[in-house]
This record gives sequence, C-alpha cells and structure tokens, in this order.
Amino acid sequence: MRRLLKIFLYGLVGLFSAGVAAVAAAVLYAVLVLAPQLPSAEALRDVRYQQPLRVVSYEGELITEYGEKRRQPTSFDEIPADLLLAFIAAEDHRFFDHPGVDYQGLARAVWHLFRERSVGPGGSTITMQVARNFFLSREQTFLRKANEILLALQIERVLSKEEILELYLNKIYLGNRAYGVVAAGEIYYRQPLEGLDLAQMAMIAGLPKAPSAYNPISNPRRAMIRRGYVLGRMLAEGYISTGQYQEAMAAPLTARLRAPEGRVEAHYVAEMARAAMVERYGPDEAYTGAYTVYTTVERDRQHAANRALRQGLRAYDERHGFRGPEGRVELEGLESLTTLDGQLRSYPRFGGLDAGVVLTATEEAAWLWLRGGEVVEVPFETMQWAARFRTPNNRGPRPEAATDVVEPGDIVRVERTGPGRAKLAAVPQVEGALVAVAPDDGSIRALAGGFDFRRSSYNRAVQASRQTGSAFKPFIYSAALEHDYTAATLVNDAPVVFRDEALESYWRPGNYSGRFYGPTRLREALIHSRNLVSIRVLRDVGVSNTIDFLERAFGFDGEALPANLSLSLGSNSATPLEMTAAYAVFANGGYRIIPHIIDRVEDPDGRVVYQPTVPRACSFCEAEFVLSSLPGDRYGLFEFPLAAERTIPEQNAWLMTDMMRGVMTHGTGRGHARFLRRNDLAGKTGTTNDLRDAWFAGYNRDLVATAWVGFDDSSSLGAGETGASAALPIWASFMGKALNGVPERDLPQPEGLVTVRIDPETGLVTSADNSRAMFETFRADAVPARDERGRNGSDRGGEAERSLF
Repeated sequence: MRRLLKIFLYGLVGLFSAGVAAVAAAVLYAVLVLAPQLPSAEALRDVRYQQPLRVVSYEGELITEYGEKRRQPTSFDEIPADLLLAFIAAEDHRFFDHPGVDYQGLARAVWHLFRERSVGPGGSTITMQVARNFFLSREQTFLRKANEILLALQIERVLSKEEILELYLNKIYLGNRAYGVVAAGEIYYRQPLEGLDLAQMAMIAGLPKAPSAYNPISNPRRAMIRRGYVLGRMLAEGYISTGQYQEAMAAPLTARLRAPEGRVEAHYVAEMARAAMVERYGPDEAYTGAYTVYTTVERDRQHAANRALRQGLRAYDERHGFRGPEGRVELEGLESLTTLDGQLRSYPRFGGLDAGVVLTATEEAAWLWLRGGEVVEVPFETMQWAARFRTPNNRGPRPEAATDVVEPGDIVRVERTGPGRAKLAAVPQVEGALVAVAPDDGSIRALAGGFDFRRSSYNRAVQASRQTGSAFKPFIYSAALEHDYTAATLVNDAPVVFRDEALESYWRPGNYSGRFYGPTRLREALIHSRNLVSIRVLRDVGVSNTIDFLERAFGFDGEALPANLSLSLGSNSATPLEMTAAYAVFANGGYRIIPHIIDRVEDPDGRVVYQPTVPRACSFCEAEFVLSSLPGDRYGLFEFPLAAERTIPEQNAWLMTDMMRGVMTHGTGRGHARFLRRNDLAGKTGTTNDLRDAWFAGYNRDLVATAWVGFDDSSSLGAGETGASAALPIWASFMGKALNGVPERDLPQPEGLVTVRIDPETGLVTSADNSRAMFETFRADAVPARDERGRNGSDRGGEAERSLF
C-alpha cells in the first residue's frame, strides 16, 4: 500500500508538473507567438461600421437604402437600460465582474472539450464576442479560441465596459440583414429603441445565440421560447420585478418584417443616385461605406410629380375603358377567406392602388377582400367609367350596374376613399414621365419615370427617347430669330408638296386641324402650332444652319437630328430630361445648364466627400460668388463659381418666352393657365404622328417641367389624345402644387428690345388710329417698316411681301 501510495503521489506530482509546464508553455506561446500577430485593440477606438448607402431628398428625408447590412450605429447613452440588461442577462451575466474572460464559463467549455472531444459552445463573454466579430472568423478551432481570449484581455485593458457594450450592440448580427440593435428595432418593430417595450427588447436580446433558429419571423414558436428564457434570466438576476416579468411573458408576438420606410417616394431618382455612386466608388465601397447621398429632389415637389403623373395616366386609362380583371380566384370550396391573402401576394400595390378579390356584387355595389383581411365596399357610381375597352378608339356599352363590371372571384384594383370604402380603379397600361428642373443650375427638383417603379424600373424620364412633335418647334423658331425673323414676320400657311427622292414619293404635310390659314405671323403660328409655317421657316433658314444652332444652343446631338424638313415638325427623338434641359435655356435667359441629381455626398461623420461642380446661369453665379466668399462657407469647395455658357442672346430667350406665353393665354394651354391663376407661365404642346406621343413642356423663371405620355411599344394613344389633352393636364397639376406659394417672377426684359404698334394683317408698324393695331416687341435693329397704306387699308406693303414665300 505504501508503495502504491508513493507511486500515486509521484504520478500526481508529475501530472501537476506536466500541467503547469503545459500551461506555462501555452502562456509563453501565446505571449511570444500569438500575441504579436494579433491586431491592436486600439483599432476599436476608431471603428468604421459597414452601413448601407442612404439616398435622401434635398431636405434630408429618406428615399431608400441600398446594401446587405442594415445598420444605424448609436451611442451607449442612447441605449435603454432594460435593453442593455436583457443582453447582459442572456449573453454574459458576469460581464461587469470579469476581466474579459469568464473563467467559470471557460471551465465549462473545457469540460465540454474533455467530455465530447470537440470544441463546443460556451465560455464566450461579450468581450470575446466583440473580439471575434471585429477581428476573427467564426470557425471553431483551438487557435481561434486562444486568439479570442488574448484579444478579449487586451480589449478590456484598452476600453471601458460601456465602450465594449456599445461596440457589441452596434456590431452584432440579429437576423434579416439587421446589424445592431437600432436596425433590429426598425426591421422587426418599426420602432426607435426608446419605443420598444420589455417583451420586444427580450426578443431582440435572444437573437445573437442563433439569429435564424430564434427568429420571430421564420420561427415564431422557438422565438417565444427564447424570449421567455431571456425574461427568466432577467428576473433571476434581479433586473426586473415579478410583475414586469409576468406582463412581458403575456405579451403577444408583434414582430413583423419591415423594409426601411422611405419618407419620399422617388425610386427612379434613387436608382439614378445608386448607379452614380457605384460608378464613382465601386459596389463594395458604395454599399458599405455609410455614404448619404443628398439628391436635388425636393420632397413636396416629388410628391406632386408622383400624384400628377398617376392621376393623368389613370384619367387617360378611364377615358378608354376598363380592360377587365387582372386575375380570378375560385371562391367555391374555399376553406377560409384568409387564404385569399396568398392569392393576392402576386398582385403588389402599384401607384397607391390595392388589389382585391370580389366576394359578392349587386347592382348597387361590390364588396372586395383586400390583403390583410379588410373588406371594402365599392359603390357602382365609382364604376360608371368602366365600359369595356375594345380598341383605343372603341369602347363597349356603358355599364348600368356593378354586376356589369365585376363578378365574384375577380381580382381588380381599388383606390381607398375612406374606412371600408373604395372606388374601382385600374393600373394603366399607358406610361408617362414627368421631370422638373431648376433653370439656373440644372438641379432636378422632381422626377417620375413611370406609373410605379415596382411595376417597371424603366426610367422613361431619362431613357425613353421619343419623337418630340410640335414641342420641338420653339427651337426652330429660336433659330429663325437669329436669322432676321421677328415675332411679326408673315409666313404663308398654305399647302405645299415635297418630293422625297429616297422614298420615290411625295410628302404633303398639313396642319392637325386639316385647314390652311394663309399669311400668318410667326407668333400666331407658334401659338396655334401651324405645321406649314414651321416647314417654310426651316426651309428658308436652312436645315444645316438650324442643326448647327440647335446643337450649340440647346445641347441636342446634331448627328441624331434628321437632316430634312421633317425636323420642323419634331421628327427627332429626345428624352423628357433632354427636352427639359433645352427649355431651361429659354427660362434662364439664354444659358445652357447640365441637369444633375446629386447635390452632395456625405460620409458617416457628415463630411462632404463629393459635390458636383455644375455650371450656373450668370445671375445665379454672381449670388453664389458672394455667398461662397463669406466666412464659414458650408462646404468650402468653390473658390470661384463655374459660369454657364450663354448660347442664345437674352433678347432671343425673352422673345421666345413671350411668344410661348401666348400658348398659355390664347393657345392650347389657355384653360389650364386660368386654372393656375398665374401670368408667368410659358410652354408648348407636342403631338406626334398617329398620336403615339403626347408632350407638354413649360416653365416660369423658377422651374421648368416636361410631361410625356405614351405606350412603351409606341402604340397609338387614340383619337383626340394630343399633348393638350393627355400631357398638359399632368403638367398643370404638377405646376399648381410645385409653384404654390412661389411669387410670380417674369424673365426680365433685356435692353435692346422695343415695343411698337403693328398691323396684324401686314406685320408692319402702324399708327395708333389703326383699329386693328396691336403691340409687338422687336429687337431694336429689327423693327419692321411703317405701313404707309392707310390706317385700315388691306394692301400689303413691300416688306410684308418679302416675308411671304
């Protein structure tokens, strides 16, 4: 026995010595080999979190976010105490007692290793998780665990407990692309941290252990069990009372998956900004660099653009009839109405219109099931427009009852009008675009590239190059003013025939009305869009001369413009944004500007890292020069302003604006001008062959906007669907909102212009006693001769005869 005891004691001492030696060797290895290779914990003092790209309006309101990781870092002081305690109870209840490594937990992990012969869970403190999340991988190896321990000890020497918790709660992954507690609160509950209740905090605190297995969206039952565990740990640690525990345990599951909610609906704008950022920084940096892109789009004007375009497209659609239900559901044998929600998932909300299933219909109304279980009544009076569509020019008989329009099982669109009430609607097949630009610097203030981005991401405002029709005529007339024409020049509106050698045929253009009006002043020809006058003007000025002028003055691609007389009728193609930029030359007094969507880009600390340098119209440049010279300039980026190039004389811009103002007072825009109750608006309609495109471009001194309507496949819009009927109402609706509260501001009349009385029949200067006399404005060097043939004489002078051809 003595010998056995002796052997045992020697063995025990040997094992102890070997253990001490092993520990000493491990410590030496860690200190001499591992520690020097580890990153410094000091790096955590200047952490840059991966955050998504945020695109916001000019005012800073969110449009959308791009990037896999949704994260909004916050400070320790802004995190509610109950949320801190929930995480501590769930993850590391001895957090404030240990030096970064919990030796009790580590002993449990060692026992697991001894028993299972594998590295298992347990033993990781919050500090060790911080070390792993910021510096290491998640693989379960001895080496990684050793590095994790060393880093945790180092972190605790460098940072306070509060700083470690702040890093942890901003970095930790909490499922569904949520990184950090702020993002989790927004994604699961759409609440800021201070708005979360105890049950919701416990649910979030239970996620780090297994973000998928305990996720309240994908695994609600297991998530509730995990929530109960967290609450139990909080009770056991004395963090909450029994009453708080019982109340939180009884709370229902309220988590719902929610995407970041934009305050401004401008998805076409956001996509333009995203593409620009990816081009500038590359996808990795753009999507994770926490950049905020401030766009030039203004919230209220963007809302007005969306509303005006959607209302205008729906109005067109209703004029041409109801195309029928989007789908059908068999209601017979349906076990529960709630199963209809599954059917409706394939019909997302477009343009504010919800899809619903018709449950029943009578002569007076129909009742629909909407997604989420709401049942709404749709009265027949909201369906009276819904005669069945046959062709763009033909509809079926007008319905006399709701049962003539819908039947049970139909999936149709509705627009909510109040609690339990809605009106019949339809997602239009016709499309359109609306874009508005500040004429002084090209800032895009509103842009809608289609009815709804989620239905079609094709941005018609910048990608759809369509024939411009008569909306192009002001540029032809501007060229004429630079070739000795005036607003009073007479041009014969009479039939003309041209031989087309390429087609071996003849071209016989005419006016939209089918009538001819004889000698017509240039002003009247523009107001009433006389095609034959435009053709004669272009032929006289010269196609080549005109194309050179249009390229230099308005930025059109000369090689893309048709080099023939059809150009006078807008046979060229342009995007709505290109047309808007060209009209801005008139609005700002003669300067070419560059439309742009990005105002500036800021980094996570609010520093401006990019701001485009754009040319500005001269009057604006002078004001900017004064501001940028003041102390405390916000950005300090502009030493001198970049002046826009003057491309047409200011007299030309003023005269064209004055002539196009006549469109609003005497031409196709007169009804809408009265509605807007403004006298500072100018613009021009445009309609193309076979009524395929409808345009209106117009402006005042503060804003230029263009509306376009058409089908993506260039189908005809149908009889009567001109620029005045299809596009102008959209433009007018938008401008009414966009200029609300903005004082009227005319383009100042420049020097070098004189106003005199003329005879409208001859275009010549006349006396005050001529009963036909009217006022017209000319360049001082282009005033026509005096008509010496009598105050009411109809004989035309030589000057008038020279104007006719």
